[in-house]
Amino acid sequence: MRAGLGVAAALVLLCGCSSLSDRENAVAAAARGFEADLARQDSAALCGALAPGTREELEDSSKSGCEQAIGDSDLPAATDVRRVDVYGQQARAVLDGDTLFLSAFTDGWKITAAGCEPQPRKPYKCALKGA
Repeated sequence: MRAGLGVAAALVLLCGCSSLSDRENAVAAAARGFEADLARQDSAALCGALAPGTREELEDSSKSGCEQAIGDSDLPAATDVRRVDVYGQQARAVLDGDTLFLSAFTDGWKITAAGCEPQPRKPYKCALKGA
């Protein structure tokens, strides 16, 4: 029995699997970090938290660099994560004043959309989103 448990543990370590709660915690931490950067008006950190496609879309649509564009954006402030839903490599973080969408990258969870509001029977409407 010990050998079987050892093999099972080794397989879990080898596959790099993480539990759903670990991924939810990582998403919540990324969302809190983004909101803290927003509250501090730390444009460099905010740009670093964006997914590449979202950053590119922001720069293209504003015709300026990310730091200036995100500094000029009117994203809502939030502090408390109320709910996190993880679906494979995608996630949604519902906060007290905003909803963020995130994707998993090799260097962690990145923001793919922010300033998102639900609409009845339609997709969310987001102030900041990727292409």
